[in-house]
Amino acid sequence: MATTGKYTLVWVHPTRGRAGIDVGQIMGSMAGIVVHDAWAPYDTYTPAGHQLCCAHLLRELTAAAELAPEAVWPAQASDALLTLKTAADTARAAGRTEIDPSLLAEQTGLFRQAALVAVKDHQAQPSKTARKLAALARRMRGRIDDYLRFAVDLRSPFDNNAAEQQIRMVKIRQKVSGSLRILDGAQQFALIRSYLATATPHGGNIISALTELAAGRPWLPTAVATT
Repeated sequence: MATTGKYTLVWVHPTRGRAGIDVGQIMGSMAGIVVHDAWAPYDTYTPAGHQLCCAHLLRELTAAAELAPEAVWPAQASDALLTLKTAADTARAAGRTEIDPSLLAEQTGLFRQAALVAVKDHQAQPSKTARKLAALARRMRGRIDDYLRFAVDLRSPFDNNAAEQQIRMVKIRQKVSGSLRILDGAQQFALIRSYLATATPHGGNIISALTELAAGRPWLPTAVATT
């Protein structure tokens, strides 16, 4: 699935990966910033930029602090992320297009330092836990621009929670409400979810939207998203 917050498309494919993503016909022509959870297939596309979900990263850093309670770097990286988030939110609310450059440089340096320390501390350790921590640290170090894009380009959100919220109903349908037993039924469900998830943020009423759809007069947005 993909969402801009006001426009949502949910689709179905028998397999995961690029083949399934391409069915949605979104990523191949995406011209904006794609916010995602660092799943490898997303990186095979070349939009204007990638923003890795910092909510996911904060959860990983919390787990890292529990796995290595003596380590300082998880808290340092988390603090830098949250400081930058506050600065970005404040600047956006005030109508500014950037945060204080000195604050950005300072917190970016602290985030980078945390990643470098983590790599140094864990990459030579043989345990499975150390390998996980080192992999996280290498991703933070290697993709720092994609993690901190939200602080440089205020159009970019901090996380992909908008998509997570839209996909929640699909997961509930799968796990609680009888599952999705055949592909045709899943495709119909995806179409209806796309329709309602787009109508609602445009001020549409769910019951009215469904009534109009059943009557052959489906609600349609007045404008089409360009990114």
